[in-house]
Amino acid sequence: MSRRHLGAVLAAVLAAGLVTAGAHASPTQPAVGEPRTEDGCARIEKSLPVLSDWPAVDSRVGSGAGDERRIRKLLGSMTLAEKVGQMAQAEIGTITPDEVREYGIGSVLNSAGSWPGLDKHAAPGAWLALADSYWNASTTSRTRVPVIWGTSAVHGHNNVYGATVFPHNIGLGAAHDPCLVREIGEATAEQLRATGQDWAYAPGLAVPQDDRWGRTYEGYSEDPRITRAYGYEAVKGLQGADRRRVGVLATAKNFVGDGGTLRGRDQGVTPSSAAEMINLHGQGYYGALAAGAQTVMVSYSSWANAEVGIDEGKLHGSKTTITDVLKGKMGFDGLVMTDWNGIGQVPGCSNYSCPQAINAGIDVVMVPTDWKAFIADTVAQVESGQIPLSRIDDAVTRILRVKLRAGVLDGVQPSARAGAGSAKALAARKVAREAVRESQVLLKNNGGVLPLKPRSKVLVVGKSADSLQNQTGGWTLSWQGTGNANADFPNGTTILGGLREALGAQNVVFSETGDVDPAGFDAVIAVIGETPYAEGTGDLGRRSLEAAKLYPRDLAVLDKVRGRGAPVVTVYVSGRPLHVNKELNRSDAFVASWLPGTEGGGVADLLVRGRHTYPGFTGTLSYSWPRSACQTSLNPGQAGYDPLFKPRYGLKSWQRTTIGQLDESSPAAGCDDDGGGGTATEDRRLYVAGDVAPYRGYIASPDNWDGTEIGPDGTAAHSSIAITPADVNATGDGLRGTWPGTGPGQVFLADPAGGTDLRGYLNANAAVVFDVVVHRPPANRTALGAHCGWPCLAEVDVTKVLTDLPVGTRSTVKIPVSCLAAAGLDLEKVNIPFLVFTDGPFEASFANVRWVPKAAQDPDAKTCADVG
Repeated sequence: MSRRHLGAVLAAVLAAGLVTAGAHASPTQPAVGEPRTEDGCARIEKSLPVLSDWPAVDSRVGSGAGDERRIRKLLGSMTLAEKVGQMAQAEIGTITPDEVREYGIGSVLNSAGSWPGLDKHAAPGAWLALADSYWNASTTSRTRVPVIWGTSAVHGHNNVYGATVFPHNIGLGAAHDPCLVREIGEATAEQLRATGQDWAYAPGLAVPQDDRWGRTYEGYSEDPRITRAYGYEAVKGLQGADRRRVGVLATAKNFVGDGGTLRGRDQGVTPSSAAEMINLHGQGYYGALAAGAQTVMVSYSSWANAEVGIDEGKLHGSKTTITDVLKGKMGFDGLVMTDWNGIGQVPGCSNYSCPQAINAGIDVVMVPTDWKAFIADTVAQVESGQIPLSRIDDAVTRILRVKLRAGVLDGVQPSARAGAGSAKALAARKVAREAVRESQVLLKNNGGVLPLKPRSKVLVVGKSADSLQNQTGGWTLSWQGTGNANADFPNGTTILGGLREALGAQNVVFSETGDVDPAGFDAVIAVIGETPYAEGTGDLGRRSLEAAKLYPRDLAVLDKVRGRGAPVVTVYVSGRPLHVNKELNRSDAFVASWLPGTEGGGVADLLVRGRHTYPGFTGTLSYSWPRSACQTSLNPGQAGYDPLFKPRYGLKSWQRTTIGQLDESSPAAGCDDDGGGGTATEDRRLYVAGDVAPYRGYIASPDNWDGTEIGPDGTAAHSSIAITPADVNATGDGLRGTWPGTGPGQVFLADPAGGTDLRGYLNANAAVVFDVVVHRPPANRTALGAHCGWPCLAEVDVTKVLTDLPVGTRSTVKIPVSCLAAAGLDLEKVNIPFLVFTDGPFEASFANVRWVPKAAQDPDAKTCADVG
């Protein structure tokens, strides 16, 4: 990113009125405190002052002198191993209550898709029983410091069977209602108390700038004013109003700038200037910390821009960002935690060992499986002087301070707390339904199709009409939100169910594929859009924002029903604004429904004028909506800014409008793609926490040389090769291949549609790059290959490359594309860009597989001689 572009982004903030040019702060910044209010909640300001440096933030939660004396006394009674145990956070599937007692563990977490007893349908009582067992174990340890339990409750208690799930943050942003966000925080806190958890990893405070990012829906808005007000109220809702003792712990995440990565790449590089980071990406943290947020989670991303002299690298290892800025200038006195295995991404570190991250200011290390090794290594690093004891004491002081403020040190076991086991708390349906109503945005209503009259006869079509999985999206019962059925949401209502309730079941006919004649119906309601995804998998990469290419069956359904005698109302379920010109052209009315959660009845409330009195649509966009397929970075004030709909657009009530025919043209290839004949500039991502379209994962062996596709659960097995999910950089982001040595076998990534011209990567001096953990070095020759349509192929010998890697530690391997070309690969028609083959015993996990321009010239890249 050029210096000129960096300045333009900040200018965009000014041009949009998000910050005030005339309000420059002095070198000593004025402190940020509690916001101005409107209707009793934080006000979304018309403008924010430009800050020249990170401000001090006055937290509404503090400690008294007596509290601090108590913390110092408790700290002084602890051994080094006990202190480090407080810093370790283990996943519930990898630690027993007895181990919590033995090692003095400070906190546990349940990952998305992890439940007591591995039971997806675990009842509140099972959650409480496990919480009690951990709590009782910790309070009978030598120090008697209670353990706390964290969970990714990002849109309600979304990992618990039967809990009401609220709209994702992108929908709440469209409501423009900070009071609603506080109510949802309060309801979520009650849900967590019902099952015994202490700590929510929310709110997410990213300000997404490129909607190709797979976590866009976790951001309230591209507008930092909304994020700042919402951050304040989300924290206040979770933690309560008390200034000395908080309720459920909130987490301001992910610090800082993860919404600004280049090309919307998850865990990528944010090239912001300091001014952008302070005035754009930092705003949500000012609100959250002012509200008293007690924990901050660090971003996986890096912060680097050579043009302006910034090179912080991975933020998990950035002392400048964590200690100098967050703890120093901003004055944060709570605890700073990592993301899942986040320290392992710091160069020179592993998932369980990273002096740089601890010295940078990390207090709690989310080390889900390798927590024993983390404790042992960290103790040894303190004893050897790599980590000062004072840094450990600071970390544990902060942990104890947070536990004291949360009432944990003086509390009772989870099942004895107020609200424990409450089914009413889990079913927070009233506020959830209101949140759905407020978040819907009416983009088009030609001819006043909406609202429908009561008892209208409608044909409902589309894959998302009767799918609670699609309504709830990622981070729901599982990490990616996949693998769920309607039965997994016993208290949920689909949009189809809501329409049957509003119109009468006899007036609603459902055909998912649209194979019913629309003649004779008052309207067709098409419920279409995105399917669930989360970080990594949700990134669009080089693909455009065009919905019709991402989900072509949706367009086919609309083509079946349009122009056949009934107006078409499209309800679009999605985690980001997409280029939907084709879908808009085929619709008389169009509603951006976002990811509404389990209360689909709230959508129906606005489609039908019913017996209840609602003001109609009130939601407006909190993101710019693209006019063309490659407007991937689309924010007010940027050069050429020309959205189809600007932020705050949305038809109010059931306002009529006339939107004419929209341009349906789109690029044949993806955005930023040179077509192969020139020089590639974009990474070609093949597998990043899941298949990256158009590529799919397969295994092959004598059992089936044509290839067996790796299933949606990440598994596939032949007699001589097996694949299972693995943790490499994050939970479940890799594929673990096991070759028992009973015969040949290969794992590969292929485009079933055929070959692609990848000559541009050869021109760009690219490398095949992948992260790998070798669990068992290869015993026989092992090859890295690529195919150009059998029998056109090439392979290089990577046996020594793999055997030279440290066992059990994540490494990154870079093999020049030129080596494959020299071995005979026809770059003009590559259909399998990654393949690993061996016929002897070997076991390794692979993740983050991609072709990277210029990577062959990196100092750590292999040469063709290394793989000859």
